[in-house]
Amino acid sequence: MRFFEIVRAAIGTHPARRMALTLLCLTMPALTGVAHGSDEDVPWTHAISMHGSPALAPGEPFPYANPDAPKGGTITLGVQGTFDSLNSFIVQGGWTSARGMRERQFGNNILESLMVRSYAEPFSLYGLVAQRVRMPDSREWIEFELNPDAKFSDGTPVTVDDIIFSLEIIRDKGRPPFRNWYAAIVDKEVTEPNRLKLVFENGENRELPLLIALAPIFSKKNTDAENFDKSSLTPPVGSGPYTFKTIEPGRLVVYEKNPDYWAKDLPVKAGFDNFNEMRIEYFRDETTLQEAFKKGLVNALQFRDPARWATGFDFPAAKDGDVVQMDIARGVPAPMQGIAFNTRRAQFSDVRVRKALRMLFDFQWVNRNLYYDLYSRTVGYWDNSELSSVGRAASEREKELLAPFPDAVDPEVMAGTWRPADADGSGRDRKVLRDALNVFKSAGYALKDRKLVNEADGQQLAFEILAKNEDEEKLALAYARTVELLGIGVSVRSVDPSQFEDRRTKRDFDMVFNTWYASLSPGAEQYGRWSSQAADAEGSFNFVGANEPAIDALIDVIVGARSRDEFVDAVRAFDRVLISGAYAVPLYHVSDDWVARWKVVVPPDHHSLYGHEFDTWWSATAQ
Repeated sequence: MRFFEIVRAAIGTHPARRMALTLLCLTMPALTGVAHGSDEDVPWTHAISMHGSPALAPGEPFPYANPDAPKGGTITLGVQGTFDSLNSFIVQGGWTSARGMRERQFGNNILESLMVRSYAEPFSLYGLVAQRVRMPDSREWIEFELNPDAKFSDGTPVTVDDIIFSLEIIRDKGRPPFRNWYAAIVDKEVTEPNRLKLVFENGENRELPLLIALAPIFSKKNTDAENFDKSSLTPPVGSGPYTFKTIEPGRLVVYEKNPDYWAKDLPVKAGFDNFNEMRIEYFRDETTLQEAFKKGLVNALQFRDPARWATGFDFPAAKDGDVVQMDIARGVPAPMQGIAFNTRRAQFSDVRVRKALRMLFDFQWVNRNLYYDLYSRTVGYWDNSELSSVGRAASEREKELLAPFPDAVDPEVMAGTWRPADADGSGRDRKVLRDALNVFKSAGYALKDRKLVNEADGQQLAFEILAKNEDEEKLALAYARTVELLGIGVSVRSVDPSQFEDRRTKRDFDMVFNTWYASLSPGAEQYGRWSSQAADAEGSFNFVGANEPAIDALIDVIVGARSRDEFVDAVRAFDRVLISGAYAVPLYHVSDDWVARWKVVVPPDHHSLYGHEFDTWWSATAQ
């Protein structure tokens, strides 16, 4: 529409020129394939969804929060690690930022977005800072209408200028993948004082409008744009329900409820943000954190170690019933936990070497001796969901998608029959060792003087496993014992969490522990994790250095899928490529979310598909 307005202004009122403009307006729709006025026909709505329709009608609260939850009190949470930054959207300090500013488990306490995600659905968004939204089926643009009540914590209104500023500052100075998403906006049009229309080059990435709707909103007035990309402990000014009360770098951050929070009466916030204070304390190691929980210094804690979950509740408060263990069922795919290979390293550049090393993890021994048989073996990247390729032969559509990449998927993975090597639990299964040795031989290695050496240069196969806590170190040592039986040199190095993140970000590792969290709606975040463009991009999540054309092509198909069936086929094909690439030694998972709490804090009766969310809990003493 702006094109015709510009032309009209240029030709003035001359009758002949006016006639030419009329003819142009009549013929342009046929030339462009876009019906004139079609933008105006797109309806406004309260919510949008990646596939299908949102589940909730206007005014309905999220089903995993209690709208009648009392307000007041304090919750103290604990995490292992440290922090030296208050900006998680930049490369410098992005990996060591304070927890709780904006995240699912601890809440969007400081920074908010135009829309908010319901974690009871695969991928649906509901209006927050934007009270209404509209988007055509082509998804070539999206338009937001801001809530006139939206305000930052300093009392200033959230304006269209703040939205534009936030998108542009992260586009220019943020880290991947955020900067890549926001760079895809080709035009920003202020259609009314409280409306913003964002136009994309095309609608091929059908997830992009939803990702834009989740962009963090910064106050333009209170943000140092010039130094945005520098790590800082200056508190950002956001529109969220809390403000910073205390910041002690590396030790403590305290969030204090904003009594004038603008959105406290919105349906999407019913049952959220119930505490007057949220305290997040930092602990250098897991054992210290566990002891703090046992003493009641931490009110609630998620457990990931089965040994601690099975045997760590013999202290008095647990025996007396003051501490409760909760097994919360999750409705999302199991996270893929693994020991990741840095394929940029010469010793891991051959996929056959990675496959042989993958075979040497004795899950049965580890699960029985370290984890009380509480784990299930992980196979792929979307286990326990319809998105998994495991146990399923490739569909005809999958075969079509993979046809241009005949070597990207192993035959047994294509057939759905592949499983990780199933050792006998002895820690030295001779058959598995022999089979792995044969794979090493096919990659040019041979046993000489009890060392596995590359026949081309005579160098022993050797590498280091990087760990950040004692649990990872214990597992790495168990794996190393089996690997060393084939004459491979393995060292295990344990570092503090900040050094761990620094080395992982700089790709300064051979093998490293990593978890790839999965959802029912994977999309553009996969570019940052797996694409060739992200392989060498500073600050990206492509830790393994994957650089595979099939991966790039399939992510394009995933984000462009128009139906759920097309989407599922694309993700399964993608799963097959990742499994065949052997980018990590797959470990294990549990289907439940393990959380323990002192009775001073209370969770809602129902949880999201992802498990616990502390911003829906409340104090037992609140009225």
